[in-house]
Amino acid sequence: MNNTESLDELIARIVPVDDAAAEAARVRQGRLTKPAGSLGQLESIGTQLAAIAGACPPPVPTSATICVFAGDHGVTRAGVTPWPSEVTAQMVANFCAGGAAINVLARHVGARVTVVDVGVATPIPGDAVGLVRRNVALGTKNLAVEAAMTPEQARAALAVGADVAREAVEAGAQLLATGDMGIGNTTPSAALIAALTGSNPSEVTGRGTGIDDETWRLKVGVISGALARLAPDATPIEVLGEVGGLEIAALAGFILGGAAAHVPVVIDGVIAVAAATVAAAMAPEVTGYLIGGHRSSEPGATVALAHLGVTPLLDLNLRLGEGSGAALALPLVQAAAKILGEMATFESAGVSERDA
Repeated sequence: MNNTESLDELIARIVPVDDAAAEAARVRQGRLTKPAGSLGQLESIGTQLAAIAGACPPPVPTSATICVFAGDHGVTRAGVTPWPSEVTAQMVANFCAGGAAINVLARHVGARVTVVDVGVATPIPGDAVGLVRRNVALGTKNLAVEAAMTPEQARAALAVGADVAREAVEAGAQLLATGDMGIGNTTPSAALIAALTGSNPSEVTGRGTGIDDETWRLKVGVISGALARLAPDATPIEVLGEVGGLEIAALAGFILGGAAAHVPVVIDGVIAVAAATVAAAMAPEVTGYLIGGHRSSEPGATVALAHLGVTPLLDLNLRLGEGSGAALALPLVQAAAKILGEMATFESAGVSERDA
């Protein structure tokens, strides 16, 4: 999405993944020197990569970019988290300095990190070297009492994410991964998941940064009240504006942009999964481009992943965000492509197959 492209035009560029390439990959998986299905999910990911690339074997996505979108949330004023909003800006500075978990993990897996301010409310300390400044608003409104964003703000944040995806791919990224930062953002994420999957808020609302029972009940009540304002026929953008977040909207746009560019998008935890649910509601074909990095310990993540039909690669009880689970999954995605491209077939290796 660029200055001349509308959201509808972006969505129109999202086409179904290539079924013929996927079938060729499945056939090749059956000819590799191993029992059929013995590499489990690596085989399904390899097949998906072939479908995304339209080629079998698929190219190995050696160049990966993790984009961390940051924004603040007015709902923190409702008491849903004990952490102050200023931490968002402080963590953005930490990302830019290379000192956060996502920086360590990205260096470990050889990925690039891009940090984007799409809605940080307070000044970011220090020089914030490399920060992409695309601030749409200084945080959202308090969704406990009013719409979090206007439709115009939601669309602007979607456009930021789509533009960042386009820029990353133009710079050479063969795979995109999602990251996020925003104190209080598990509340809008749970609200979005509940709204778009038809789930009860109590089923998809978790403990976030570790809240107690009383705060959890307050959080569920805030989400329930916000959802009651939604019209039964609310569009995805209307839902996003009412109960979402600026960085969540940007992540949804980022996912749409990755799918439009025909590259795999590895999604992280509950914030990214909520954004993916928004993106899929706008463009159902986007699910073919999604790879689940991990299963967050937040309950909404499991509900939304099932809704999307995405099976996560890892289940490590993570709930940090930042893109940490997506980063850890990258070597597995690359390995899945290498299996299809480098492993010998029974014929080429002269290995006997099992009797029929």
